[in-house]
Amino acid sequence: MITFYGVIGDPIEHSLSPAMHNAAFDALGMDCYYGAFHVKGRFLYEAVNGARCLGFGGLNVTVPHKEIIIRFVPADETSHDIGAANTIDFKTNKAYNTDASGAIASLRDNGVSVKGKRVLVLGAGGAARAVTYGLLKNGAAVTIANRTAPKAADLAAYMREYGDVFGTGMDNLKEKVAIADVIINTTTVGLNEGETLVTADMLNEKQVVFDLVYRPVETKLLREAKLAGAKTIDGITMLVRQGALSFEVWTGVKPPLDAMERSARDAV
Repeated sequence: MITFYGVIGDPIEHSLSPAMHNAAFDALGMDCYYGAFHVKGRFLYEAVNGARCLGFGGLNVTVPHKEIIIRFVPADETSHDIGAANTIDFKTNKAYNTDASGAIASLRDNGVSVKGKRVLVLGAGGAARAVTYGLLKNGAAVTIANRTAPKAADLAAYMREYGDVFGTGMDNLKEKVAIADVIINTTTVGLNEGETLVTADMLNEKQVVFDLVYRPVETKLLREAKLAGAKTIDGITMLVRQGALSFEVWTGVKPPLDAMERSARDAV
């Protein structure tokens, strides 16, 4: 009997998660299928409860539902600390967050340690919450810059018990970028070709630029970073690693990262 999994979000058409997870299920010979489901916020509770009742094994949760989901699915300790979740396991009926560990794994696998580093996080949504938490737990000093400065300040205040963090607006962004060792884009800027918050003239070859946007794989931000000689990490790197952690939560099995990454890149 097939066990179903899926990702819910709004929008969802761009998701590469089905290709990635189905490749892992196929590689392991598991009788499972993963789909993408467009769910508006007003139907979020019904969608999750419906999947549970239909016998789904679990769900991923993406924009814009990561923060609201923990209001009606019990959160594990990490998700509770972050204030957002991206994974639901129906065996335990708990919500988990694999974004924080996925982000740190993406940096580590590219030879980047954040301990003692100054990191600029662009955005203050659900992904930023997880990334900031992971960075702080690994010894980074974090500045969160968001177009709505009070939202960045609120997130910084929430995260301050975990480390050195400050929230600010996007004004004087060039100066904020200049003093950062690592710049991480957690916003959706870049989904549309030609959009970027940071340009080559703001960067240098000693910096690391990590863009969580994965469609297109090489965003305008990453192209600008390469022009400046900076080290770049793309969003598929993160997608695969957080997805692999979700897969393990659901199945107890470590999936083949190479198969997941290859399928995700081919799907683009």
